[in-house]
Amino acid sequence: MLIGVDVGTGSARAGVFDASGRMLGVGKQPLTLWHEAGEIVEQSSAQIWDAVCRAVRQAMAGLDPAAVRGIGFDATCSLVAEGVSVSPSDDPARDVILWMDHRATPEAKEINAGGHRVLDYVGGRISPEMETPKLLWLARHRPDAFAQARRFFDLPDWLTYRATGSEARSSCTVTCKWTYLAHENRWDEGYFRAIGLGALADEGFARIGTEIVAPGAALGGLTAQAAAELGLVAGTPVAAALIDAHAGGLGTLGIRLGDDGDPTRRLAYIFGTSACSMASTHQAVPVEGVWGPYFNAMLPDLWLNEGGQSAAGAALDHLIHLHRDAATLTGDGPLIARVAAHAETLGPTLSETILAAAEVVVVPEFLGNRSPFADPEARAVVSGLGMDRGIDSLAALYLGGLSGIGYGLRQLLERFDAKGIRIDTIIASGGAAQSALACQMLADTTGRKVALPNGQEPVLLGGAMLAAPCGGVHASLGAAMSAMAGEAVIFIPAVGQIAALHALRFATFEALQQSARTLRSAIRAL
Repeated sequence: MLIGVDVGTGSARAGVFDASGRMLGVGKQPLTLWHEAGEIVEQSSAQIWDAVCRAVRQAMAGLDPAAVRGIGFDATCSLVAEGVSVSPSDDPARDVILWMDHRATPEAKEINAGGHRVLDYVGGRISPEMETPKLLWLARHRPDAFAQARRFFDLPDWLTYRATGSEARSSCTVTCKWTYLAHENRWDEGYFRAIGLGALADEGFARIGTEIVAPGAALGGLTAQAAAELGLVAGTPVAAALIDAHAGGLGTLGIRLGDDGDPTRRLAYIFGTSACSMASTHQAVPVEGVWGPYFNAMLPDLWLNEGGQSAAGAALDHLIHLHRDAATLTGDGPLIARVAAHAETLGPTLSETILAAAEVVVVPEFLGNRSPFADPEARAVVSGLGMDRGIDSLAALYLGGLSGIGYGLRQLLERFDAKGIRIDTIIASGGAAQSALACQMLADTTGRKVALPNGQEPVLLGGAMLAAPCGGVHASLGAAMSAMAGEAVIFIPAVGQIAALHALRFATFEALQQSARTLRSAIRAL
């Protein structure tokens, strides 16, 4: 058996799988988020580890710990200061700056103005969601905390450190979020000195990582303490980690589709609270406004370009709760699930449900545009609203938002096309993708085939795949992907009048988006 552990924004989950990818057990525990003014969002590493341990024990109920051959971790790309408060509250438990925390937006702007070479490998512009702007914020606004922290980790690497005691970092985390140049096997000392983090360079980068290894590399076994906390056997092999979205890519890109399986023709699309879109290439292909190219960050020896949006499933949930009737539509389960289920009934086919959206067009950039415009200050636009009441009206708003997410993905795919990165199939995963309507809408809005894997919990599966080579279950990550990913349901894009309607709606989407950008620029100039 292999265990995959996934720490997301709101929960820690664990899945137990056999060598073929069949799920044998699953566990889930909630996490606490603290929100403060100034787009501050924080977590506690101690609570995260406790939730991980409880989720693993839950997943292993009735199973033999001695049969576990390896464990792989993935998590959000959040900054861990290991027991030192990063918070205006001074609470030492709040030692994690969450990925979606945008407190470092001014620092990111300042870094971007510097024209540093490392920015060529983050799509030309660094994001406040990445770690060097956050470290710079800490150094400026909480200098005592910055000095007191014995080491800084990306959350996936902190989990493997907590499990094994190894301070090795994954090339996924430090390359994608910390500006490590994996293709040159080095940190850029000049960059850190230029932006005001020379203290890290003076230390030889000891606090942010001097041993960088490929995802899936063996880091050693569980310590006796960690094994006891997890309910597993000391010495169980632990693999170098992945960021959560990248684990979803690993867990899905190997699915069997009847083609040659070329991963460079497939886009891993992880559609959850946020959305991540990951394309692999054999050579470095810079794409403006898209993170990367990153070397050896997801699939072995390939380059990765990563796009997406900071709010996707979260944007849809926020959108429908803006409706005046949201609070009055009581029933079982979350409101968004009930609205989505109703939306599926509004057309004779899933593709024709878009007709129920009528003139409602949504640019769902509530938390900015991550790609392809790299504009964290962008905000949402909603057009075509009337004074309609009831669940049909909420469903129309939902369909407008869902199609808007697809149009944002279409913009990214067009940017890839212009650079010669041709994607034939979108491999969807994540909680928000687990509906036929969502997948069909993605196919119709982008004009690309969408595949939804049959296997349960692809992000957890990707974590388990990570551990397969170091646990001796499969010879390599590629072999694990082929053996464990399984098959998928295919969604074919609409043609004819529905395709023409989406083309018109997409043009409207882009016009609204551009108008908002023009207005924002004018306001800034005042």
